[in-house]
Amino acid sequence: MLKKYRVISLFSGAGGMDLGFLKHNFEIVWANDFFPEAVESYRKNIGDHIVYGDITKIDCSDMPDDIDVVIGGFPCQGFSIANKGRHEKDERNFLYREMLRVIKNKKPKIFVAENVKGILSLAKGKVIKMIENDFKKLGYKVDIKLLNAAEYGVPQQRERVIIIGNKLKKENKFPEKTHSLTAERGYKKSITVKESIEFLSSIELSELPIEIDDKVIYNHIASINVADKFWGRKYKVNQAEICDYLKEYRNKSGLSTKKIDEIFGYKHTAGHWFRKDNKSGSIPNPSDWRKLKKILEFDNKYDKVVTTFIEKEIKFEQSLRITNWDRPSDTITATSPEIHVNKMRRLSVRECAIIQTFPLEYEFVGNLSHMYTQIGNAVPVLLASKIAKNIELMLKD
Repeated sequence: MLKKYRVISLFSGAGGMDLGFLKHNFEIVWANDFFPEAVESYRKNIGDHIVYGDITKIDCSDMPDDIDVVIGGFPCQGFSIANKGRHEKDERNFLYREMLRVIKNKKPKIFVAENVKGILSLAKGKVIKMIENDFKKLGYKVDIKLLNAAEYGVPQQRERVIIIGNKLKKENKFPEKTHSLTAERGYKKSITVKESIEFLSSIELSELPIEIDDKVIYNHIASINVADKFWGRKYKVNQAEICDYLKEYRNKSGLSTKKIDEIFGYKHTAGHWFRKDNKSGSIPNPSDWRKLKKILEFDNKYDKVVTTFIEKEIKFEQSLRITNWDRPSDTITATSPEIHVNKMRRLSVRECAIIQTFPLEYEFVGNLSHMYTQIGNAVPVLLASKIAKNIELMLKD
């Protein structure tokens, strides 16, 4: 029996990249992520080898040795063009160094890293150059390419940066383009949204599994929010300022964040109220604010700005965009997806998963928002498979 190449997967999420590699002669021996619902989904569908936890707190000695390949899509929020507040000093931009740490320790023959297009332009190209040089310092030949998933058979225009490095003194192999958006000679026509998900158009949304043509399909659920208005705070709120305010009163009360979560019946919500970070910190909704006020006994200083809401128009264009039926989808994001062509709902979780080329039998875990996030953060499985095929060829040659 052919020995499988051993892979460590970092920042694994729901396992899009991993599923692609598993289609070839690879085995994932260890994986990690810090998003609990994604870890649950991974375990349910791929395996128990994934470890939930903060990678910065996991020692390399707790990971297997004799590794052939390390793969990972280090967090991209700080790099993403969709993040208008992106900055080269965003601490999330430096999580790639955790991948460096693991590669330095495990010395794989090859590594594959994935990230968003925005990483190329951050700090006028200085960030991607820094990352490239850091990998090269470990002794790897490094190449970087921007791939559009639609050109590889994925029904989605999704541009992602792929970084491949090897210690085999070989040329890095990237997949060859197979599809064209413009019917170029020698290429297949790109796959449209209609071709991918039309079969679900007449199927009612359901929390329960659906059987179609002897196949069981999960997660055909969707947001029905297609309005052009929403309820938002009337006044501009400084999240960091309110965080300091709440922390002051929490410290006076002697209550821990965990205890406050218990009082509310939450698991991880209160921690965001005391986190001074516009990306992951949050402000309590009016109901939680009033309850928190009774618990911490703070004054009325911020009551008005936190609890006064008005109806506002949605300004982010994608929130109101209807998916184009006759071409590949625009990028499936980690937030609310585009509106279905029936204009009655958003694309369902399953429809988004199909566009991301997840198997029909893959069952996502979590609430609706968590499922959309897992799918939007993933590497399209088909693209990952084509990358993996080339990595296998490099290892064989």
